[in-house]
Amino acid sequence: MIGIIDYRAGNAPSVGYALTRLGIEHELVDTPERIETLDRIILPGVGAARATINSLESSGLVEPLTRRVRDDGVPFLGICIGLQVLFEHSEESDTACLGWVPGEVRRFPDTARVPQIGWNAVHVQRDHPLTASFPDGGHCYFVNSYYAVPTSDDDVLGRTDYGLEFCSVVAHDNIVATQFHAEKSGPLGLGLLAAFAQWDPASRDLASRDLASGDSTC
Repeated sequence: MIGIIDYRAGNAPSVGYALTRLGIEHELVDTPERIETLDRIILPGVGAARATINSLESSGLVEPLTRRVRDDGVPFLGICIGLQVLFEHSEESDTACLGWVPGEVRRFPDTARVPQIGWNAVHVQRDHPLTASFPDGGHCYFVNSYYAVPTSDDDVLGRTDYGLEFCSVVAHDNIVATQFHAEKSGPLGLGLLAAFAQWDPASRDLASRDLASGDSTC
């Protein structure tokens, strides 16, 4: 079961509508107890990092989410603010975030029109099941004033230019996230959500270890 975290500051219903269109079973989740039973987790979001963290904390969701995602390795997809709060710190209201992915979130410089609102190209940086059918330079829908700066380039799956080149798709172990709104990005976004519903990070990690050690059946 895919659980869409509904923490009162997000756009959970919009993501739910997209999954319904794809025929993917899901439910909105707003209690710590329900998180324990989920097979996959989506954290959508709109608005500010501080409000998101405060809402997750007041709902008692931070600890069970961290346990399921970081300790149990449940596949996780963050969307928009759901990407930004994955990092250690955001310049937005000087906010301490979840810290699941090393790095920080910065505000676009004043030389750009902020927020960025509209369609922009996403350039995939490497192979990954999430973006296997995603065309390089495919356009997705953004609404953001801040952008993520991962500590490691290995965590950058997609990049986008908006006055500067920034990370627009993250992939870190069992965590993936998009700065753009996948649920509002037409067929490309729906394809990405469908890929997430089938993604098995454990099998990918195993394959990577087998190749690295030379244990291959090919």
